Amino acid sequence: MLKLIERLGLIEESAASDTLTLPFELRIRGRLKAQSDSGRELGLFLDRGPVLRSGEGLKAESGEVVRVCAAVEPVVTARVSTGLPLARLAYHLGNRHVQLALGEDDKGAWVRFPPDHVLEELAELLGAELEHHNATFDPEPGAYNQVGGGHSHSHGHSHGHGHSHDHAHKHEHSHDHDHDHSHEHHHAH
Repeated sequence: MLKLIERLGLIEESAASDTLTLPFELRIRGRLKAQSDSGRELGLFLDRGPVLRSGEGLKAESGEVVRVCAAVEPVVTARVSTGLPLARLAYHLGNRHVQLALGEDDKGAWVRFPPDHVLEELAELLGAELEHHNATFDPEPGAYNQVGGGHSHSHGHSHGHGHSHDHAHKHEHSHDHDHDHSHEHHHAH
């Protein structure tokens, strides 16, 4: 049995000697016995962590690398118009603490999830058109599981930027406010 012990993140197809195609429910597990796509016995002995994504490499004790592929499985793809309807759909579905895949194709943007009556009703209430079909399900990774540097940099930048704007606006507001205040006082008189 080939023991896979290390997560390598997303890798090129050419970097792997074999592939392992798994449905979503098995890609959330760190411990697993499985068969590679070429029929070899594999054992996953990974630290608990984020969902294994399609294209992610796993390194064996021997140094060999196996690439994970998302299996085609039953999914529901919900489509609404982009902008606020899409943001609202993703927000309310995400608020249910389920894994969601987000994407875009020639028909527009979509939110995808495993079949679930409650989520399907919610999506329809929010105006989504649902498509029940078979496709890969590769959920969006959590923001904190991605490279931290970029996230905190952009957060820090926008915070500083917003802060200086607020400050300038507040200053102007206080002038307007004094003016309005005396105006209101005059009305009360």
